[in-house]
Amino acid sequence: MRESLAAHVAAGRRAAVSRAITLVESSHPEHRAQARELLAALTAPDKAAVRVGISGVPGVGKSTFIEALGGRLTAAGHRVGVLAVDPSSQRTGGSVLGDKTRMQRLATDQRAFIRASPSAGTLGGVARATSQAMLVLEAAAYDVVLVETVGVGQSETTVAGMVDTFLFLTLARTGDQLQGIKRGILELADVIAVNKADGDREAEARSAARELGGALRMVHGRERAPSVVTCSALTGAGVDDVWQQVLAHRDRLGDEGLAEKRAHQQLDFAWALVRDELEQRLRRSEAVRRVRGEVRDLVLRGELPAVAAADRILAAYDDAEHAPRVD
Repeated sequence: MRESLAAHVAAGRRAAVSRAITLVESSHPEHRAQARELLAALTAPDKAAVRVGISGVPGVGKSTFIEALGGRLTAAGHRVGVLAVDPSSQRTGGSVLGDKTRMQRLATDQRAFIRASPSAGTLGGVARATSQAMLVLEAAAYDVVLVETVGVGQSETTVAGMVDTFLFLTLARTGDQLQGIKRGILELADVIAVNKADGDREAEARSAARELGGALRMVHGRERAPSVVTCSALTGAGVDDVWQQVLAHRDRLGDEGLAEKRAHQQLDFAWALVRDELEQRLRRSEAVRRVRGEVRDLVLRGELPAVAAADRILAAYDDAEHAPRVD
């Protein structure tokens, strides 16, 4: 069955791509095994797809920007896959946000594919689901993959570690010009775009971009500082320039630099998978389940420190793992 699904993915069938991504996102042990078989059966593209992470403060217009950029790229002949790392519902584990409702034109574009990927409550879940979903999209001949992160937080660091170029969208008047340099998010950025540079806000946005660019050059040096440009996702002004800056960053990496970057990302991904799998095994462990209630009560009553509680849970898991097997 995996070979059949892989063939349909390679043929670019949207339903098959959706099924494949659902499979690789699943945390069910049986689905994980099937996902590994599927990924082994998929064929990597001859030319590496362009992977871009896109983040920004809430309200910056990420979805509007992605729709504007995606439409330009599909019109130019590209196939564009969009993965949005959404905060997961604590009840169902599904995505809270619905990106197809926020990118209506791009969602109906036959050369584009949009998928909201739930983070599954853990950064390991983000790394596993999103990285494998990218492989599915690339096997389906999507040559540009855009990964949108919702808000600003640790998931940005995770996504930055799996893309070629990390694009940060910001606004004038947010204080990012100076204070933002101290925040890790700007340290991750390869390209920065001040959005909503239209109408009465255009001059203000350009001023903010100059200030931010100058401050970043002081911190990182002229050669290492990320490019800072302005754009308006609403009108489309400057969106092409942002894309050119993304391609320029990729060119600066060069083939060798890109290969090295992706190799290190694969190593980091391997460890992320290990951490995620260990957490899943802890959750499924019957021995851990037996002590969980008691540990919880003791911690809540203040009778057991958190460090001791963690040791007790891990000891229960280790004892179960090293116990003799009875066939």
